[in-house]
Amino acid sequence: MYGDTGRGTAHFRKQLRTAMSSTPDRPGRGLQPNVLGTFHTIVMAVAGSAPAYSLAATSAVLVGTVGLGGPAALLYCAIPMLGIALAYRQLGRIDVNAGAGYSWVGRTLHPFLGFLSGWALVVAATLFMVAGSLPAGTMTLTVIDSRFADDTTLATLIGAGWFLVMLLVVLGGARLSARAQLLISGVELVILLAFAVLALVHGTTAGRNTGTGTAHAFDWSWLGFGHFDGVSGFASGALIAAFYYWGWDVTGNLSEETRNSRRTAGLAGIVGVLTVFALVEVFTIAVNVILSADDIERHSTNVLTVLGEQVWPGVGGKLLVVAVMLSTVATLQTTLIQVTRSLFAMGRDRTMPAAFGRVHHSWNTPWVAVATVGGVALALILASLALGPVHRILGVAVEAIGLQVAVYYGLAGLAAVVAYRKMLHRSVADFVLGGLWPLTGSLFMFWIFFEALGSFSRTALVLGLGSLAVGAVPMLWYWRQGSSYYRPAKLDASRTVQAGEPSGYAHSTTIVTDY
Repeated sequence: MYGDTGRGTAHFRKQLRTAMSSTPDRPGRGLQPNVLGTFHTIVMAVAGSAPAYSLAATSAVLVGTVGLGGPAALLYCAIPMLGIALAYRQLGRIDVNAGAGYSWVGRTLHPFLGFLSGWALVVAATLFMVAGSLPAGTMTLTVIDSRFADDTTLATLIGAGWFLVMLLVVLGGARLSARAQLLISGVELVILLAFAVLALVHGTTAGRNTGTGTAHAFDWSWLGFGHFDGVSGFASGALIAAFYYWGWDVTGNLSEETRNSRRTAGLAGIVGVLTVFALVEVFTIAVNVILSADDIERHSTNVLTVLGEQVWPGVGGKLLVVAVMLSTVATLQTTLIQVTRSLFAMGRDRTMPAAFGRVHHSWNTPWVAVATVGGVALALILASLALGPVHRILGVAVEAIGLQVAVYYGLAGLAAVVAYRKMLHRSVADFVLGGLWPLTGSLFMFWIFFEALGSFSRTALVLGLGSLAVGAVPMLWYWRQGSSYYRPAKLDASRTVQAGEPSGYAHSTTIVTDY
């Protein structure tokens, strides 16, 4: 770095202008700034976590893993997850970058770990294209005519159609994506909030009636550790719970397109985590109270539908199916945004093909990245027809994605502590919110990752770990090609604040810090 001198800062800015003039698309062109406001960004954070979809796709998996301990798994995963959201807020204040953790981890821990962080997100998002598109097709068929809901081929084709629609929306730019999310997620959240109230009322009444065939009366032990099968059982439950929350960090990938993003992106992520926690906790408790274990096992692919029928016979099931369908479509969109913005940042840095860094002249979107992701995902969606029923695909995908998420969230938590290490002594709030809590979140993510290695299926481990290992190929290739990403300016919050440097374009600088 250049220190605190005006001459050093001026030289930094000169290098920045020079580097920015050599972007792969055309001089000075990037993503369109100041498109999203605070409210739009919060909507994106909630939509990214997809509360209705997560409940529908994961409730049976969570109950099968931890039984009545589902509410506890969600609670004890939410606490460290907030630590990761705080880490994103801290890092976003000093480095505005569409690559988010890919940039932050690379500039604080090591470029290899930064690439691994970005690669983990890309792989998790690509897997989700399949895990999300199939239920979108199934739920659409359920709304139209439930007799066709078990037709895997038809569900796959309709899911692929939804995916293509969302691909076109993402290609149209952040403003169009935000408007679509307001409509889609708005209807979803209204339905979920209404059913959360109805489920609580119904559950209270059912809990007093022990002979009615309901699952259980509410018990505070559901928020304790007594329902976990040892330490490894708790870790497995927490890793599945992490899947419920995953996606709020899309706000970091949208930071270059957000107004006042140094404040807005981090705030939206925190609000997103809290909102999703409240919704999924209420519904998971409702599942325990209203449905029996046999109900959940028999209806593993449509737990919310059965819950809706119990709460509001005749209408409730259909309405919750609509909510799940909308949630699935919404999160397909935010996941596409995450993976394409990450690939855009990697292409811009020449750690992936430079074409990924090209921005469309009218839509201001990384169109090459969007087209590539779309082609790969569609191929995987169609290939999934050979893998069997939807619920089998979802179970493996959820576990594999959980491993990927734990890796890149854990690295981001460590990156925040390292970047702010010289500022943690300023106050108790700085120490707790900027250091202790993000560090706790990071260690928790790594712990559940290693614990889950002994309990997940072999297929999930091969898919999760094998896809991570494949990332070594492009990483080493572009490292040998001399990408400047592997010679980064260290991200130091105290030095950035002192020098007043325009952080957020570290991808363009040629400042070298040897490791």
